[in-house]
Amino acid sequence: MSQHAWLNHYPSDVPHELEAHSFRNLPDLLAVASKKYSKTIAFTQCMPNGMNGSLTFDQVDKLSDDFASYLREEAGLVTGERVAVQMPNCLSYPIVAFGVLKAGCVLVNTNPLYTQTEMLHQFADSGVSALVVIDMFADRLPGIIEKTEIKNVVTVSLSEFFPGPVAGIINLTQKYWSKTLPKITVDHISFRDALALGKKASSSKESSGYLDAVGPESIAALQYTGGTTGVSKGAMLTHGNLVNNTLQMISMCGAYMRPGAEIVLTALPLYHIFAFTVNLLGFYHLGARNILVPSPRPPSNLKRAFENYKVTWLSGVNTLFSALLNERWFTDGSPKYLRASAAGGMALHESVAKRWREVTGTPIVEGYGLTESSPVLTFNPLGGLQKDGTIGIPVPSTEIRCVDEKGVEVGVGEPGELIARGPQIMQGYWQRPEESSSTLQDGWLYTGDIAQVDQDGYFTIVDRKKDMILVSGFNVYPNEVEEQIAAATGVLEVGVIGIPDEKSGEKVRAYVVTSQPAPSADDILAHCREHMAAYKVPQQVIFVDELPKSPIGKILRRELRAAALAGEITETKPIDLIDKDGN
Repeated sequence: MSQHAWLNHYPSDVPHELEAHSFRNLPDLLAVASKKYSKTIAFTQCMPNGMNGSLTFDQVDKLSDDFASYLREEAGLVTGERVAVQMPNCLSYPIVAFGVLKAGCVLVNTNPLYTQTEMLHQFADSGVSALVVIDMFADRLPGIIEKTEIKNVVTVSLSEFFPGPVAGIINLTQKYWSKTLPKITVDHISFRDALALGKKASSSKESSGYLDAVGPESIAALQYTGGTTGVSKGAMLTHGNLVNNTLQMISMCGAYMRPGAEIVLTALPLYHIFAFTVNLLGFYHLGARNILVPSPRPPSNLKRAFENYKVTWLSGVNTLFSALLNERWFTDGSPKYLRASAAGGMALHESVAKRWREVTGTPIVEGYGLTESSPVLTFNPLGGLQKDGTIGIPVPSTEIRCVDEKGVEVGVGEPGELIARGPQIMQGYWQRPEESSSTLQDGWLYTGDIAQVDQDGYFTIVDRKKDMILVSGFNVYPNEVEEQIAAATGVLEVGVIGIPDEKSGEKVRAYVVTSQPAPSADDILAHCREHMAAYKVPQQVIFVDELPKSPIGKILRRELRAAALAGEITETKPIDLIDKDGN
């Protein structure tokens, strides 16, 4: 293979290298769209029943200014302090995220479905000073706040910025019908009040100067991931990382992304790095209208969004595309204005890609990336050669190699660890120098994924060096699940692996060796649900007499998985299942 063979397959409108730009930080990038598209709608939040609310680019810009002022002038935060944001897709999210960045603070995205155990780890590890949380889950805060450095809690409503009567209906439904609005017992301030205080404070100042010391090398976000060990840690993504990856993604799509003309449906959660960079930052910079769906489950939640808006772009994971193809309303009336779809987060099944093209008559392309790379590293080029089953070719200004255990590049078609370098690669892991130095070597990010490259420079993931399990696009790390199961009474040993699943890509399965009296599968699952998000909870618990181990006693997950897939493991008790959604 010639050096950088993939460059021969860039469409004519895709530059080989990222064009020079003058953006020092993300607020600089955001300011361009805020000014250029000020009077047009930037975000629309669409509920399953069609109720909606919208904000223009100008409104988002001014409201995020107010929130930045609140953080600095009222909450007393300084440059570089961390702010945790824990909410689903809603109109408040871009205001909060942009406000945090404009304040010169560091955004810490947090899954709103996290349990207290998971929240405490992330908040304590990142040392967050403030938390913005959806009011639906604020009842998890007692017992957590006092164990962290959080001094300010801001609560957000799901119906924030909806028209008054509509917001009232949603609030009443949440409070009295679905009973999803708990009483908040910790000291807090409402988002509306925080914005009002911020606006008042900013009106008395001539210039904020919050970004004077914030440049390309400044940390913009701590995006938590298991990295190479499964211990949740914060990837330090700089302003330069995220600005460059946003522009790389846009450049790679060429004419398929039209400034000021796209309507993107955002079903993936914005706290996930894929949606954060691609949907939030990328499409905002393009001047697109972003249709926010708080939850894509069940897939019927997307029906009104597709019906009411001329959606031209959709990003998602294989699970989402497969689910939509199994919805009669979608296949009978496929989106008339859809132009393209992007798949990431997990492997896009070739059968799903083929049927998607048949049903919608539009292209769907698979890309690849990691939290540590902001995340996009590769993409199948729209308007160019697309190879199903591959992750495509590197985006502009990105180099990728497959290397052996000594770091030597392997030949075409030979498997090796995928390593990458480019302007989107993280600065390292927050307060973990040893992990950082092992993952980042001589400017290269060692991904832990095993891949091979063909003669054209297209890469294919063939295995994972890590034992990470991918459930509907979300990373599940066996170490974390095993730690929780091992803490349950009566568990002697546990091995956790991923098993192929048509619905979610993979499902979590636990093999457990017990003592007497032995716990039941229900006991173990109840313990897991208390300490982990639902997608991490095993769908199967299988009791066995022993687990495969190395000479030093380390449980060999690879051998366990191979034996499980071959049906060679004898159960000493019946399999116990929880429901298919992992709830």
